[in-house]
Amino acid sequence: MAGNDWINSYLEAILDAGGAAGEISAAAGGGGDGAAATGEKRDKSSLMLRERGRFSPARYFVEEVISGFDETDLYKTWVRTAAMRSPQERNTRLENMSWRIWNLARKKKQIEGEEASRLAKQRLEREKARRYAAADMSEDLSEGEKGENINESSSTHDESTRGRMPRIGSTDAIEAWASQHKDKKLYIVLISIHGLIRGENMELGRDSDTGGQVKYVVELARALGSTPGVYRVDLLTRQISAPDVDWSYGEPTEMLSPRNSENFGHDMGESSGAYIVRIPFGPRDKYIPKEHLWPHIQEFVDGALVHIMQMSKVLGEQVGSGQLVWPVVIHGHYADAGDSAALLSGALNVPMIFTGHSLGRDKLEQLLKQGRQTRDEINTIYKIMRRIEAEELCLDASEIIITSTRQEIEQQWGLYDGFDLTMARKLRARIKRGVSCYGRYMPRMIAVPPGMEFSHIVPHDVDQDGEEANEDGSGSTDPPIWADIMRFFSNPRKPMILALARPDPKKNITTLVKAFGEHRELRNLANLTLIMGNRDVIDEMSSTNSAVLTSILKLIDKYDLYGQVAYPKHHKQSEVPDIYRLAARTKGVFINCAFIEPFGLTLIEAAAYGLPMVATRNGGPVDIHRVLDNGILVDPHNQNEIAEALYKLVSDKQLWAQCRQNGLKNIHQFSWPEHCKNYLSRVGTLKPRHPRWQKSDDATEVSEADSPGDSLRDVHDISLNLKLSLDSEKSSTKENSVRRNLEDAVQKLSRGVSANRKTESVENMEATTGNKWPSLRRRKHIVVIAIDSVQDANLVEIIKNIFVASSNERLSGSVGFVLSTSRAISEVHSLLTSGGIEATDFDAFICNSGSDLCYPSSNSEDMLSPAELPFMIDLDYHTQIEYRWGGEGLRKTLICWAAEKSEGGQVVLVEDEECSSTYCISFRVKNAEAVPPVKELRKTMRIQALRCHVLYSHDGSKLNVIPVLASRSQALRYLYIRWGVELSNMTVVVGESGDTDYEGLLGGVHKTIILKGSFNAVPNQVHAARSYSLQDVISFDKPGITSIEGYGPDNLKSALQQFGILKDNV
Repeated sequence: MAGNDWINSYLEAILDAGGAAGEISAAAGGGGDGAAATGEKRDKSSLMLRERGRFSPARYFVEEVISGFDETDLYKTWVRTAAMRSPQERNTRLENMSWRIWNLARKKKQIEGEEASRLAKQRLEREKARRYAAADMSEDLSEGEKGENINESSSTHDESTRGRMPRIGSTDAIEAWASQHKDKKLYIVLISIHGLIRGENMELGRDSDTGGQVKYVVELARALGSTPGVYRVDLLTRQISAPDVDWSYGEPTEMLSPRNSENFGHDMGESSGAYIVRIPFGPRDKYIPKEHLWPHIQEFVDGALVHIMQMSKVLGEQVGSGQLVWPVVIHGHYADAGDSAALLSGALNVPMIFTGHSLGRDKLEQLLKQGRQTRDEINTIYKIMRRIEAEELCLDASEIIITSTRQEIEQQWGLYDGFDLTMARKLRARIKRGVSCYGRYMPRMIAVPPGMEFSHIVPHDVDQDGEEANEDGSGSTDPPIWADIMRFFSNPRKPMILALARPDPKKNITTLVKAFGEHRELRNLANLTLIMGNRDVIDEMSSTNSAVLTSILKLIDKYDLYGQVAYPKHHKQSEVPDIYRLAARTKGVFINCAFIEPFGLTLIEAAAYGLPMVATRNGGPVDIHRVLDNGILVDPHNQNEIAEALYKLVSDKQLWAQCRQNGLKNIHQFSWPEHCKNYLSRVGTLKPRHPRWQKSDDATEVSEADSPGDSLRDVHDISLNLKLSLDSEKSSTKENSVRRNLEDAVQKLSRGVSANRKTESVENMEATTGNKWPSLRRRKHIVVIAIDSVQDANLVEIIKNIFVASSNERLSGSVGFVLSTSRAISEVHSLLTSGGIEATDFDAFICNSGSDLCYPSSNSEDMLSPAELPFMIDLDYHTQIEYRWGGEGLRKTLICWAAEKSEGGQVVLVEDEECSSTYCISFRVKNAEAVPPVKELRKTMRIQALRCHVLYSHDGSKLNVIPVLASRSQALRYLYIRWGVELSNMTVVVGESGDTDYEGLLGGVHKTIILKGSFNAVPNQVHAARSYSLQDVISFDKPGITSIEGYGPDNLKSALQQFGILKDNV
């Protein structure tokens, strides 16, 4: 073909063209005859060439090769180029396109090579760390224990609910189980924060965030709320009052009415049932995608914490005999909600469960395999590294990970640093045998398929001709959606192939249309119905969805499928059952050919209406097919296999009837009552955890927060009336001495309280003891000083200037102060003493990066020895953060790790025994250039199943390792839970940069003042290697953040007045 000689010069450069290149080259040389000759080979390419008639190599190349790269802009360029009249200019542009494609192919191979190298390095690192952990744990085992049979415990983590407990298969079984649990009054919190969530008329498919997960969490909440033993279920999500979404998403609360409440006879209370609770966070007037929610997670956590606290009090009055009713579990769904659930779980000391739905590492692997984007480009679009870190945190914090399938456990979670199936089995076996795990923990993985409500479904009998049997002989009006679909068909009586998915590339709908269009027998025998969400104008859809939909419409035109394919623009969620019924009435088939399907809830729904299935063999459909045995599994990349499976089911009536019958017979195994029973059975195995304040039996409870009696009660809280000894900070080897000191303190303070009750008023007693920390609850505002980026002299001056700026409110007692730092309490004492600042000028001290919380004390009479510091440590706070703390096992591993880093004669890290405490292992960094960044150190700890929070100080001189859910921001939430200090009344003062936990201090409902100026030191290089940028997780333009230049009293006063902390001068 004249003018197209250039095609031979680059076909060989397309590395992924494969055998098709030879055929195209031959065709280019021989025109249509070459195409006819190759058309006899009966493969896909030749079939396409033959069906097209006249063959154009340029058109074939651009359409087929470019589509392989899924580059929409290239396809658009081709369309414009093909429409040009000038052959010379058209060929010039085609040559330019060929080089673009060549660069794409080269880039793909380069990315694949880099990724393969990275994965090989990662495997070596994991194998080394696993061997180290195995050797560490085998030291105290006998020979018999070392050779433990791993297969014996193989079901401990990846167990499926099928084999472990009987399923509920009848009403009698449900009632029997219900009678055993009806007296319980459980409070369960579910979290799913992205997408549009409401109880009725869900807009599934409206966008990529409003899909199957939305329906799952709503139905789970509804089903749990109707289950005996559960008093209340809260589904926490985002409140959205945006002009482009329905007003219902702005309602603070929505009750979920039970589907079949007559089956459950448990008592209903005033606040019982299931509710959607919408927490306002992020932009108030915008509906934003999930990738942009990360900067607002802390704000959601604070709002959710306030709701849970309030609801716990309400439920305590209703069913708790006046005692707070804490959530029995907090369950996060997807990475963003999992991150939130982890922080809430840590703040409330409540067990956490996590369901990923889809996982970031798996998505990253899939995108990298496609070779179109680098890791950095993927992260820019999807914020994938922040998502992966959230999922790793969920592994750290969760007690149970619920998956839909075993494939998710074995293949997807295995990609994470924090989970290894082999180690999980070993740890479970050691726990059963009572053998120490040396501070190592692994969450329990359990496969529990999602449920479905079947009570309202009545599958209709279908005769051999495809007509529904009408038992009563009366005619009924067809649902309106039937007419909307059948108007597309020239012969609506043909079996319907039904696909129900949003127009997303990973749903693979274009391959389905190609498979249907190129299989002549299938086209003659069946119709195709594509329910692809709701749309008004294609151009107003997201770029990805509009590109997929446009491609589908072009394929329909390409294969001339008019009259054979339906693609209605709108449908209601309530009409989906009618769509299934229509497909079953025509003896059709349901298909889900996604590249990977985490579960496949639509497959269960379709089976409940009597539809056989054709489904992808990647993911959850494998487990569904194992239970239902109602269809055929296919390779989603194999177009011919998809077409043949569909043709086999619609053409073989006996096979169709058998698959339909199998599905209806086994579908009860996916019912919501069964799911809830399995779910609650797992929850029942968790050790109950909730806030516990250690206080004497005769402590007086006072309802009014500002009552003087609170001070008396708080003084008698023996967990807080303990002096922190210098000796108790130095080393865990002096544990017995520390315990004796604490016991002496308890006895002395208890005697003092008893005497004061008899002889003194509350006011006199508070003056005598000097216990100033109970006044935290009476402060109107709290200023938290958390500046890490300045020298000690500057920090002292800033503290003094803040005192000066708020002098009037400070004297009146309306404003209190908290110092938050990575320093140990002994270092804080030295800092204050050198600056001439009294410890009693502060209400509390958050020390050791948030692992210790101390209060000042000025009473020298209660000093146990002259070496004591004038502080009291909050042991209740330790009970809140001790979850999964590795203790001595973690310390041993860290010391070995530090010694390994120091090999070669140069000391890199040295344990700082004087600054370490029970819940903080502190190291002095001697060589900041040789220490790994935080992300690498976290990775090392997670691979060894050690759960901890690793933080470097701003200047890189200190490394603190603390409990995984402890931090300075979490300590502020504890002050709210323990003392009722409202988070919205806190103002945190920070520098331009800070320690590793700097980002946590900027988010949330509290106010933030950033001090800018040259006095801020440049952060150490150890902070440079971040997994994600600070801008991905912090919204600096939110109303609660302000910046000032310098730290003069006037500037500080102006900033505090801006937030309403100080009164304006009149």
